[in-house]
Amino acid sequence: MPMIEDIQQALRNMADPEIAAHSRRFFKTGEGQYGEGDVFLGIRVPDLRKIARTFKDISPGVCAGLLVSPYHEERMVALIVLVDRFQKAGLNDRESIYHLYMNNIRYVNNWDLVDVSAPAIVGGYFLYKDPRPLKDLAKSPILWERRISMVSTWAFIRRGQLDLTFRIAEILIGDSEDLIHKAAGWMLREAGKREEPTLEDFLKRHYQKMPRTMLRYAIEKLSDERRRAYLEGRI
Repeated sequence: MPMIEDIQQALRNMADPEIAAHSRRFFKTGEGQYGEGDVFLGIRVPDLRKIARTFKDISPGVCAGLLVSPYHEERMVALIVLVDRFQKAGLNDRESIYHLYMNNIRYVNNWDLVDVSAPAIVGGYFLYKDPRPLKDLAKSPILWERRISMVSTWAFIRRGQLDLTFRIAEILIGDSEDLIHKAAGWMLREAGKREEPTLEDFLKRHYQKMPRTMLRYAIEKLSDERRRAYLEGRI
């Protein structure tokens, strides 16, 4: 069975300093920015997915070791492996994967790490459970936990279960972080693609106090006339 050192060596063989420098800027790793202190090897996501496929049989312990790595790409590979494993697992194994994820949630600490993993693992887990813990995450002081809560509802949207998305978006309307505004607007838009009247009912009640970014994302698939009406406050 592959060891953590095998994966780390494979990643370092693909590392590119120029890509790493771009990633540090793109993921806002400067002082006071949302990704402050994150460290990059410089590997693009398609190549990370290839590495994850090559090492798909790594043990949970190796996954956990990668998740606590200071290197962004090592954490990403672990999450890609866990998502693939979760989607193929039975209920007991899904429970174990979910708990491994939650025990290391503080390392799921940038928007791409959240978005690649939360819908499948956290959302997928709560499809068959009481989803109240997702509402608790939406009230977390930690930005990434709030984004996990919101993006996890994509699993429900795909099943046509939209209520949780609207309830969590309502909790997050007053959030101060742009990355939360984008996530909430994104999930509202996806819900609206399934049931536009339900989205419009939500918007009519909340659009005047929604952050502008959240509103713009949410109304993206509405008609030009409806988008202008919301943006101009004519609803």
